[in-house]
Amino acid sequence: MAKRILYIILSVVILTNFDGAAFSFNLDSIAEMGKFPRFIVNTYRWGDKFFNGYDTLYVQPTGYKFNAKILSSYRQDNYRFIMPENMFMRMDGEPVSTIGAQLTYLAVSAGYDWNVKQLLTGQHQKFHEYRFGFSCMLFSAEFYATSNEVGTTIKRFGNYSQPGKYQLPFNGLNNFTWGIDAYYFFNHKKYSQAAAFNFSRIQRRSQGAWYLGFSYYNQDLDFNFTELPPFMRDQLPTTWEDYQYRVETRNYAVRVGYGYNWVFAPNWVLAVSESPIVGLRRGHVNTTYRKTSFSLYNRLKGAVVWNHNHWFVGMTVNYDLAIVNEKKTTYAGSTINTQLSAGYRFNLW
Repeated sequence: MAKRILYIILSVVILTNFDGAAFSFNLDSIAEMGKFPRFIVNTYRWGDKFFNGYDTLYVQPTGYKFNAKILSSYRQDNYRFIMPENMFMRMDGEPVSTIGAQLTYLAVSAGYDWNVKQLLTGQHQKFHEYRFGFSCMLFSAEFYATSNEVGTTIKRFGNYSQPGKYQLPFNGLNNFTWGIDAYYFFNHKKYSQAAAFNFSRIQRRSQGAWYLGFSYYNQDLDFNFTELPPFMRDQLPTTWEDYQYRVETRNYAVRVGYGYNWVFAPNWVLAVSESPIVGLRRGHVNTTYRKTSFSLYNRLKGAVVWNHNHWFVGMTVNYDLAIVNEKKTTYAGSTINTQLSAGYRFNLW
């Protein structure tokens, strides 16, 4: 990203001082153009060393600015309710599978995913997910937004000790969540999260790191149970007005975690990262008035990556769990997302 900004700035200089000489994207050539280009190049080199100055015995650059990859992902949601009178309900979401392609230049990526079910059957699944991330030596930052109206199936309902088994379709789901995470790595010179999850570095020796940061996320959850059979509706909590469970909250939390990259063979890395997210929730939790309460979220992810010169192949698994407690009901919503990637690194200049 820094180099991209550098090129934009220098393009202004080129347009105003171009004398017909050949121009090169080589940094030394740019620095020879004058005092201001030299200042910009020196600033970029300082920033690159400050933000990406790894111990090269443990972490190395890939040596390439670009990479192109194809990827396939599989996602499934799960929802559980523990209700008054020892009642329990579990719902499993309809799986969402996608295939896509992505092109990356330094820290900037662009790509597109296609829904497999929609491609094969023409049926549209009301699911959208957007993610943007930046990861360097010192810290990582992530933005995400997920809108989900995909159908689910009620699998368990009844007394918690022995709930009944069902295969009841449920289409009353309308959930939207978005958030921002940013966190700092303490052992940042020897551990690279980007090597395991972004394919932008190479972990040469096994190493781990603690990390600490903040998390802000909005939850807008809507479960409309009015279409359930009467015998089920009658067992729902009386506090669920119009047979709806609603959550509208803003969450302010601290994210603390630990990541470890195990280099178990040449060119191979097996990684795991675990981080509880603990803080305060402010908003409506199945009530008409706003209140403040305790919030709890958890992110667990793992990866296995193979690198060989230009080529790389990887599999990542993300498991997210959100828990919402009120006086008489506990909601737990989880998501598991598995992604397979295969790509090629290269340079154009």
